[in-house]
Amino acid sequence: MMPSWPQILILIAVIVILFGTKRLRSLGSDLGASIKGFKKAMSDDALPENKNPPSKE
Repeated sequence: MMPSWPQILILIAVIVILFGTKRLRSLGSDLGASIKGFKKAMSDDALPENKNPPSKE
């Protein structure tokens, strides 16, 4: 059973009252930075391991 729009708005209002807008903003920016770092790490893993072939001596 999906919550209706008024229930979602009430839930958002309660969350804002409990945590405050400043803490939610910092939480959102931290989450965004974490996702960005994760995507960067995943793309770095997709690159070939040997960028510089070993020199033959």
